[in-house]
Amino acid sequence: MSTSLLLPIMLPMSAFALAASISPGPVNIVCLSSGTHYPIAQGLNFVTGATLGFIALFLCIGAGLYSLLNVLPLLEAFLRWAGLLFLLYLSYQLLQHDGRLQERSADNAPGFIAGAVMQWLNPKAWLASAAGIAAYTSGSEPYQLWLFAALYLPICWLSLASWVYAGAFLKRYIHRPFILLTTNRILAGCLAASALFLLFN
Repeated sequence: MSTSLLLPIMLPMSAFALAASISPGPVNIVCLSSGTHYPIAQGLNFVTGATLGFIALFLCIGAGLYSLLNVLPLLEAFLRWAGLLFLLYLSYQLLQHDGRLQERSADNAPGFIAGAVMQWLNPKAWLASAAGIAAYTSGSEPYQLWLFAALYLPICWLSLASWVYAGAFLKRYIHRPFILLTTNRILAGCLAASALFLLFN
């Protein structure tokens, strides 16, 4: 298929992927936090795991995983509670930071596996995948799902990476521990709110 025929499909897909990836959510908040506390390379490792985890989830939902939740309500309940506990754990970790600006050891940073797993426990990822697939793909045109995933891959990675760099910028230019401590409290509150969203939706 020629580029001229694909372009009208690719542009709205790309716009949707950008809006869904760069808007605030649990994964974005962890990326920002990682940038403020750990080396950038470690944050990008998390970003890579989160991106590939999301693409795997996206393709599975495209293959019918989302409809499986209607058949197996216990699976939906498990994902909901696992996501709740994971977000509360990350929120607690943020609350433990004392606001000092020194870089933490990369050994304690959320890494590739944490990023991939978090997407599967992230309600935003499930909703974005289901909504995007319903709006921009057709079961009669299977190439559209793969095209959408191919567009999503770099857009998601770059969007999440921008949050890591925003955190690194914050760490570099804010020299008062009180400000970073306050930022940590706000981020922890946002993660806890995401957990409550999981519980009540």
